[in-house]
Amino acid sequence: MLKDFFCKGEKTRWLCIMMFFTLGTLIFISYNLNFLRTSSVSTQSYNNMTTSAGSVSTADNSASQYFVAYPHPYRFIIDQPDRCWQESPFLVLMIPVAPHNIKARDVIRNTWGKEAAVLGRVVSHYFLLGLSQEGNGTELFEEHVLEESQRHQDIIQSTFVDSYSNLTIKTMVMFEWLSSHCPNSVYAMKVDSDMFLNVHKLVDMLLKAPRHLYMTGLVARGAAVLRDSTSKWFLPDSVFPESRYPPYALGMGYVFSLDLSKKILGASVHVKAVYIEDVYVGLCMRHLGIALTDPPHDGLFRIQMPYWHSNCFWSSVITTLLADSNQLSDVWEVYQATESGC
Repeated sequence: MLKDFFCKGEKTRWLCIMMFFTLGTLIFISYNLNFLRTSSVSTQSYNNMTTSAGSVSTADNSASQYFVAYPHPYRFIIDQPDRCWQESPFLVLMIPVAPHNIKARDVIRNTWGKEAAVLGRVVSHYFLLGLSQEGNGTELFEEHVLEESQRHQDIIQSTFVDSYSNLTIKTMVMFEWLSSHCPNSVYAMKVDSDMFLNVHKLVDMLLKAPRHLYMTGLVARGAAVLRDSTSKWFLPDSVFPESRYPPYALGMGYVFSLDLSKKILGASVHVKAVYIEDVYVGLCMRHLGIALTDPPHDGLFRIQMPYWHSNCFWSSVITTLLADSNQLSDVWEVYQATESGC
């Protein structure tokens, strides 16, 4: 061995031992510093939810189920290419709804969806659909959706599969459509089909709101990341290692200025798309460095109506989650009957 050849003599042997010990220590320190530096970069990348290639790490292939295929070249198979451009609405209401849920669309058309002119401002609504998951009778069903679109001119359908796990895709396709079809509009709202919406109060709020870099709704701040694997909104550490999410607006109903559409789409190239759609929009907003705005006062955006409430409750809120479309019809009658007296 080399050390035996060079390290002859008692003093020389001790010097060699010290030299090899020092060399070994330096190698160990160098290796660990490199490991810590690599780990730090990896953790920072996860914290920002960014990737240069847009692919999931091979270290945890199981994480792929929590991401969705976006960005992706989805296209519109049913469109309203000119309507938003021609109407130039002040506010565009975008309503994600399942393709088969014709009843929900009809109820909305007969309630808050018919509010086309509010406080001197034009308001438009569109239903956003993906492809049906139904296997039998799909072609006939698609014909019905096409006929419905021709009759009402308020349906937009894209080529993603319409499912809960693809809600992020649905939301991003919404931003795509708005950015390319509504260049003269000021605001848009993403609102679920099972919501009561007070369009009059919403427009009144927006008339006093910022027109740029603005998003509001029921803003969740410091929301805990759910680690229970049985939860509908579970995310593992390997996908999102932070214990709390950045601020985001709950997906059942939030409002934003139209200039945010292109900015969020731009951020989506850098932020990996998780399946929890409102959280993902919040992650894109954090990437952009744009803060969400709380509503002017509490209680405008509600998860549910209080157990005890007066008929004037409906005039005091912008959104409230309801049980189903039947309840929306009943609530709308109460709202219209009492609005002027509240």
